[in-house]
Amino acid sequence: MHQQPRQGSRRSFRLDLGMNPVWALIIANVALFLAVELSSNSLYPFGPLGQISADRFTYYLGLIPYYVAERPWTLVTSMFIHSGFGHIFGNMITLFFFGMFFNRLVGGARLLLVYFVGGIVGNLLYFLLGNDLSIVIGASGAVYAIAGAMVVMVPRLTVNLYFLFPVPLWIVVLVFFVAWSFIPGVAWQAHIGGLAVGLIAGFFFRRRIRYDFYR
Repeated sequence: MHQQPRQGSRRSFRLDLGMNPVWALIIANVALFLAVELSSNSLYPFGPLGQISADRFTYYLGLIPYYVAERPWTLVTSMFIHSGFGHIFGNMITLFFFGMFFNRLVGGARLLLVYFVGGIVGNLLYFLLGNDLSIVIGASGAVYAIAGAMVVMVPRLTVNLYFLFPVPLWIVVLVFFVAWSFIPGVAWQAHIGGLAVGLIAGFFFRRRIRYDFYR
């Protein structure tokens, strides 16, 4: 009689962990990051006359505006490719902390909707405003979408910046948006697009949550 409840609780924990969309996104990102790190570089065509040295995952899954008509899937797949440990660590640690909280607020389906729509809109904005002959990779636009939604829904949520300094969420997002979006070589267009999607989504989700609560 004492063993059955413990076994049941372990099964429930595995089920919850397996269905958590944040963990699924992190695992997919890390898996492709390892694939990139283990791949060797080759020369690939890049524009009308040029070539570029890149691994095959970055070249075929990263967003290259010049080739979007031929590779429309890269509007999505580029969100799962990263360059260097710092790049993926920053995005995944932010996705973990913000995503876990956002998942509790709105549920997994809405989290995935915001994540993918934010990332795609950010990539489309880069396609319209960025350099045709460049490779855009990373989950930053999608992560900013989640952060933007949370800013609208829980702006005064206290975040321990660098695990030391308690700061309201909206200040953290603003500071990091400004700091990271305008560094040379960073796709600020993708950040703006993702953040805009998140702010809009947060407005609608906040109204819906209040309606459900007081109904």
